[in-house]
Amino acid sequence: MFMRKNQIKCVSKAVLVIIILLFSNELLAQNQRVNSKSNNYFWDNVQFGGGIGLGFGSGYTDISLTPSAIYNFNEYVSLGLGAQYSYVSQKNYYNSHLYGGSLIALFNPIREIQLSAELEELRVNINPNDPSLTSEQFWNTGLFLGAGYRTANVTIGVRYNILQDDNKNVYSDAFMPFVRVYF
Repeated sequence: MFMRKNQIKCVSKAVLVIIILLFSNELLAQNQRVNSKSNNYFWDNVQFGGGIGLGFGSGYTDISLTPSAIYNFNEYVSLGLGAQYSYVSQKNYYNSHLYGGSLIALFNPIREIQLSAELEELRVNINPNDPSLTSEQFWNTGLFLGAGYRTANVTIGVRYNILQDDNKNVYSDAFMPFVRVYF
């Protein structure tokens, strides 16, 4: 009889250990599913976009590449990051390279209207073709407030640089039209 109680205790302990292992494995599997859903949920709310600019004229070249990504917190608010590189050249005068980044906040009070605030920091390198002139290098900061009409993934609008300095700025005017596309 004593042997039987001992065997029952051992079997009971083994069954208990197996049940605990099965439940803990199931709990870990559920935790992994929740984590993978939250990972997918993050990427479901990320949109990529940007722009490519090409401008050619009589001895003038302007090429720019501006990739960006935003995270949609909800249908009203998005925040994102952007990068920018531009090459600008005026034949017989100068060539320049501009590069930097930006932070952007988008607010959609209604589906068709998009308001934006964008802080942009660019490094500007201007190299004149005339050897008697010196090269110029400086940082250019812009803070753009904008508004646009939005349809699907495209927004067309205008933005205004509230930090515009006509003496030291890469943009000739504080008002700038834009087309913003995110996929």
